[in-house]
Amino acid sequence: MALDESNENDTVFENDGLTFIVEKKLLEDAKTFEIDYLVSAQGEGFTINSGLKQADGCGGGCTSCG
Repeated sequence: MALDESNENDTVFENDGLTFIVEKKLLEDAKTFEIDYLVSAQGEGFTINSGLKQADGCGGGCTSCG
């Protein structure tokens, strides 16, 4: 995950006052994204889940990417 400027290969959209820039190919492959911010006893950070498949065939996702 990186902060970036949009270009012709990106889709830009807003949701709840936040602007998202996602590469068009990634958006097509993933279909949906779920981004959440969690606070727990272990710490806090973003969780990102998507429709992407990992190499082992399970659903894609990333926890504590913050």
